[in-house]
Amino acid sequence: MKQETLFTLDTPYRQKLDVEGFRFGKGEKSLCVVGALRGNEVQQMYVCSQLVQQLKWMEAHNDLYAGHEILIIPCVNHFSMNVGSRFWAMDHTDINRMFPGYADGETTQRIAAALFDTVKEYQYGIQFASFYMPGDFVPHVRMMETGCHTASLANLFGLPFVMLHKPGPYDTATLNYNWQLWDTNAFSIYTKETDRIDDASAAQAVTAVLRFLSRLGVVKYTCHSGCLPSVLHEEDLTSVITPCGGVFRRLLGPGEYAEYGQVLGQLLDPFTGEVRAELRSPTSGTVFFAIHHPLCTEHTVAFRIIRRMRL
Repeated sequence: MKQETLFTLDTPYRQKLDVEGFRFGKGEKSLCVVGALRGNEVQQMYVCSQLVQQLKWMEAHNDLYAGHEILIIPCVNHFSMNVGSRFWAMDHTDINRMFPGYADGETTQRIAAALFDTVKEYQYGIQFASFYMPGDFVPHVRMMETGCHTASLANLFGLPFVMLHKPGPYDTATLNYNWQLWDTNAFSIYTKETDRIDDASAAQAVTAVLRFLSRLGVVKYTCHSGCLPSVLHEEDLTSVITPCGGVFRRLLGPGEYAEYGQVLGQLLDPFTGEVRAELRSPTSGTVFFAIHHPLCTEHTVAFRIIRRMRL
């Protein structure tokens, strides 16, 4: 293992931003893994740290095949993490909406440019990502349908689901999208949590990455074969929208099966505790996503259900 400072940027209010990376093996640039781009992505950073531990042990025991280089970048935005801000603390811009970056632009544009220059030549790229809404997912692989993607590769992770996402205009400035345009096979892996550590889904994600590398012939790794994934599209999911605001009480979580009409959660009056609304499942199926924020506003997507599918 070789730990190095990949790039350094001057910042106007604090010390320099040093972005650290961990290299394993030598040879062609096979895989790059990027963790926390946002300041609340603690789980994403934690998964990368556990992957570093596993690869360090495997390298010491000669379980990495020669001719391949793996780069792990656990955290890019530790400035925002230090102050508890999801976005860049100075101007609240999102690094993952700045790719491929601009070396002479604003701070987050320069960070994106320096990072992309470091990672753009790898054959495979994995980002441990988070959703724009606070909530929990069933662990899955997400891949954008850019026309440059190879969806069958996502099956090699052995996670329960592969989500194919048609990119909107706001997606064209993300790392995943630009990786694909530069001929990298790019995947986003979502675990259960973001700002809290969940060891079970973190271990599942680490195993998935090592299973992927094993099937590509990059590492020696023995594990169970994982799942035969179900390939989903956004239109395969049914959303449950809150009819009003209130204190949110979740009764079902990701991975649990809901029957048609079953109560998934409740919205309570924050002062009296009375039930303002019950959120019922509009279809039978597995809960794919559920918010966990204690206070909920009207017209929020509280749940997403995979129609007529049981884990």
